[in-house]
Amino acid sequence: MNYLRGFVPWIAFAAVSTVGWQWGALAGLLLGLRLVVQERRAGVAADALILEISTALYFAVLTALAYAMTNSGLHHYTGALSMGWLAVTAWATLAVRRPFTLGIARRQAPEAVWENPVFLRLNTVLTSAWAAAFTITAAVLLTVSAAGLGAAVSVPVQIAGFVLPALFTARYPERVRARMAATAAGAATADA
Repeated sequence: MNYLRGFVPWIAFAAVSTVGWQWGALAGLLLGLRLVVQERRAGVAADALILEISTALYFAVLTALAYAMTNSGLHHYTGALSMGWLAVTAWATLAVRRPFTLGIARRQAPEAVWENPVFLRLNTVLTSAWAAAFTITAAVLLTVSAAGLGAAVSVPVQIAGFVLPALFTARYPERVRARMAATAAGAATADA
């Protein structure tokens, strides 16, 4: 579940923003920068840090806006903007055929499988699930914000926007492995 570390700034932003959007943005920025610096010092390649770099970039811009325009109505839509940014990041990595989960998965998988079509397809499916979840969550949050429903509704929606694809990410690779094992067992039985 190392991939969840990349979402810590977003979760902190969602939680701390209930106190003030500028504080949430600053918390996201500091945690995002910390993750990038920690991972780069540990020798992690930049392609494995797409989410973390995108996160730091987003929160740098949002923090500047939040402190420059503290009373802006934009703060009512930061949840939707955040999830929208994540959606754009995820969809962009799919468009260039470098799903953001691929760099994360390569840190956990043996190098021998990195170019395996099943490994690549698995990461495309996982990134697609995240992209869809981010997109749907952004749309729901936009509606929640426009209706003025507040943090009591928006925070659980944001949490669900992370938890549901995280659960899928935890379970889907096991289903693929089980399907591959069954196919291999069937082939071995047919050869016998």
